[in-house]
Amino acid sequence: MASLSCSASDLVTLLGGVPNATDAADYICGRFEAISNKFIETGYAVDNTYLLFSAYLVFAMQLGFAMLCAGSVRAKNTMNIMLTNVIDAAAGGLFYYIFGFAIAFGTPSNGFIGKHFFGLTEFPTESFEYSFFLFQWAFAIAAAGITSGSIAERTQFIAYLIYSSFLTGLVYPIVSHWFWSTDGWASPARSENLLFGSGVIDFAGSGVVHLVGAIAGLWGAYIEGPRIGRFDHAGQSVALRGHSGTLVVLGTFLLWFGWYGFNPGSFVTILKAYGESGSFYGQWSAVGRTAVTTTLAGCTAALTTLFGKRLLSGHWNVTDVCNGLLGGFAAITGGCSVVDPWAAVLCGFVASWVLIGCNKLAEKLHYDDPLEAAQLHGGCGSWGIIFTALFAKKEYVNEVYPGLPGRPYGLVMGGGARLLAAHAVQILVVVGWPRTHKDQ
Repeated sequence: MASLSCSASDLVTLLGGVPNATDAADYICGRFEAISNKFIETGYAVDNTYLLFSAYLVFAMQLGFAMLCAGSVRAKNTMNIMLTNVIDAAAGGLFYYIFGFAIAFGTPSNGFIGKHFFGLTEFPTESFEYSFFLFQWAFAIAAAGITSGSIAERTQFIAYLIYSSFLTGLVYPIVSHWFWSTDGWASPARSENLLFGSGVIDFAGSGVVHLVGAIAGLWGAYIEGPRIGRFDHAGQSVALRGHSGTLVVLGTFLLWFGWYGFNPGSFVTILKAYGESGSFYGQWSAVGRTAVTTTLAGCTAALTTLFGKRLLSGHWNVTDVCNGLLGGFAAITGGCSVVDPWAAVLCGFVASWVLIGCNKLAEKLHYDDPLEAAQLHGGCGSWGIIFTALFAKKEYVNEVYPGLPGRPYGLVMGGGARLLAAHAVQILVVVGWPRTHKDQ
């Protein structure tokens, strides 16, 4: 953060023949510097408070996951699924502290994996505060929370403990290093050798969080197989409905609330002007826009699912609407900061149909996911990655990712296909990465 400057020698000249001009100039500049430092310290405090508050919101999503999972499973499995959600946070906290953060953000490093800050040694630094660790830990356990839904009702507790710890300590951190660390091989913040001249714009994690969690859960559910009774002897689908719509709705609203930390909070800082100092427009405006795009995508997906499922099945279903809403949020997460509100509406509309289509496909393939987590976070997350590559606006991309003249932006917005190519690579490597660990 730049400081204001005062030159005592220049000030002496301006004071002219005033008695003790040199002493007066030194005193004035000293007071000026002290005030300047207070502004700098206040700026750091504001940014860290903003990030801490965002981290608290993201952590509150764990309660949302717990309620959503509890309501979506049968009553006999409620305590088990809630225990797995507690374990995600607790075990995830230790493993992310010891290994995960260093692997994800330890710098300097190579493009594949971080190499510093294991156990938060040599911390904090000029680049990273403790608030940043807390924020990223909340993201890591959110990815694990997605996985817990996919393999609900048929997983031994010890097996899940190992699975969750491995995900938060290694699998997820490596992917977040690729796309979010300044050293990552596909990061938009990398100073050189950008993927297709752009890197991947996955602002809050449609791919890094949602697709990673979905693929990890998908392979877990595939290995375990469907729940007993999920498909009859003729191969027809049998609904095993969750026991509490009330908990599903409560969990959905808690997740909605937490998403305002998840997406807008990913700016990390808020006290930053765009353009000339003193302007009403700055990063605080982008934060507000991101909250709006997040809201509109979720709302559109919820209403589209409501009427779409009514047309397809002939009845209203609150669980379907809640999942549609969350699918819209998962889709907009990647591009929430770089698209206009009207594009967010389109994102939510398509996300709803992507979720419906993925559920139909899962049923045909006899894939069993009690919370539709792999379909929701994987299908809608993948759409969100493609959506960003199509609709990212040049002005917003340059504001959020400054320093690279001519950076590619959305194909539909006239920015060419290079960003789309980078995002196609992201989908391929994210889908392939958790799969390499499915037998571990």
